Amino acid sequence: MPPRFPDPASAFEFRSVGVKLLTFVPATLDPVKLEAGLREQLGSGEHMLSGEQLALDFDSLPDLPSAVEVAALVQLLRQYQLKPIAARGGNADQRVAAREAGLVILNEDSVSPPAPAPKAAEARVPALVINRPVRTGQQVYAKGGDLVVLALVSAGAEVIADGNIHVYAPLRGRALAGARGDTSARVYTTCLEAELVSVAGIYRTLDETLPTALRSRPAQVFLDQDKLVLEALNG
Repeated sequence: MPPRFPDPASAFEFRSVGVKLLTFVPATLDPVKLEAGLREQLGSGEHMLSGEQLALDFDSLPDLPSAVEVAALVQLLRQYQLKPIAARGGNADQRVAAREAGLVILNEDSVSPPAPAPKAAEARVPALVINRPVRTGQQVYAKGGDLVVLALVSAGAEVIADGNIHVYAPLRGRALAGARGDTSARVYTTCLEAELVSVAGIYRTLDETLPTALRSRPAQVFLDQDKLVLEALNG
């Protein structure tokens, strides 16, 4: 059971919201107060929440956070071996700041698309091709088109595209296709070992429950109505 810190003077609290996703609720974005609280609650080494994926909840913040403040919070949490991947609550400006920090936007029970879907008449730009590994902590974004990665996507790395994502190597980090709401986008990989996959904001975290037929095998990820489907690529 994750710890909870109900003291109103605390700079933050953790809340369990199910689906293996813990919510981090900051009452301030003051980096000094947040770091002091994290150090006091979690220490400086391994702790019971090490590696835990988080959603940020902005509802307790008195002021609008800037993109710089949200990015700084994400970096601070990563320093304490936490993995912020999503955001919930708040208003439109707060959600914009979260998107700019690379977070998926959650509704109360699901994920909302980061932005309206592109119009059918819009021409998609040429695919962005990456022929080097995407290392832990790095993010690659293909704006307006597809992303093709010809090398490893490491755990803790993130690949994002407004269109499809093709990874012709192990995919071990996070892959977010259709980032601007394109529900026809797909994720393809020759070796599915991802931490998280998403299409048009609908996401799924992957763990040891991933079937043997899919783990470390060629696979694709796509939407069937509002359901995220993971399917083996045969042949």
